[in-house]
Amino acid sequence: MIRILFICHGNICRSPMAEFVFKDMVQKSGTSDKFYVASAATSYEEIGNPVHYGTAKILDSFGISYADKRAVHLEKSDYAKYDYLVCMDSANVRNTLRIVGEDKEKKVYKLLEFASSHEDVADPWYTGDFDRTYKDVLAGCRGLLRYIENEQK
Repeated sequence: MIRILFICHGNICRSPMAEFVFKDMVQKSGTSDKFYVASAATSYEEIGNPVHYGTAKILDSFGISYADKRAVHLEKSDYAKYDYLVCMDSANVRNTLRIVGEDKEKKVYKLLEFASSHEDVADPWYTGDFDRTYKDVLAGCRGLLRYIENEQK
């Protein structure tokens, strides 16, 4: 089983969007049994809170379930539990490494690396533009799935 953890600052906007978009992709491709997918925060600010209404609205518009998701914090032990720790931006990468320690196994990535970009996923907390964030997340998740499929060959 391939274990993926999507990571952002609060785990209410971008990382849960990526978690559930990716889950939807693998479910539709018939490969969901090969994946364990979750998301987490690098901060404690939103722990226990539900998905942001802007993310919920986007996911609802595509019929993607996010039932019962509550923000959780990234733990040091997550490094050993997951094959991919996929961050939404450069600050998330720095904070992830602060929490988990050195990336000896090269598991920490930025999501848009998988879409051949060095950009950060647009943060709707500041932009208010959840559509733009969805486009970034979709491109990154598609690229991540392709990357994993190619690695598995």
